[in-house]
Amino acid sequence: MKKILSLFVLALLLFSCEQKRQMPITDFSNDALGAKDLLIDVRTPGEFAEGHFEGAVNIDWMSDDFMASWDTIPKGGKVYLYCKKGGRSAMAAHVLDSLGYRVVDLTGGWDALTAEQE
Repeated sequence: MKKILSLFVLALLLFSCEQKRQMPITDFSNDALGAKDLLIDVRTPGEFAEGHFEGAVNIDWMSDDFMASWDTIPKGGKVYLYCKKGGRSAMAAHVLDSLGYRVVDLTGGWDALTAEQE
């Protein structure tokens, strides 16, 4: 019984040490970006063209070359991710976190930001 309890505590500690963080998109400001940080919009190019954060780079989660796009992106800073509602950025955050990037998922997505501005 002690072994099972010890394994459970160890697993809990490991899962609580993830690098991935979350922040509501409505709390984000470009002022939060450091010199090595990146702001990535994972929506489609069409969605990106309809509006995006100034300075954001569009890397479409749904594109076949999403993973290849990260081959030349350094892991020195944080990567802030957002999408339309939060689903795609959450999936991208999980993948990038597993690759060693320090990820901040901007939850709520572009829709939450534009709804607040109305």
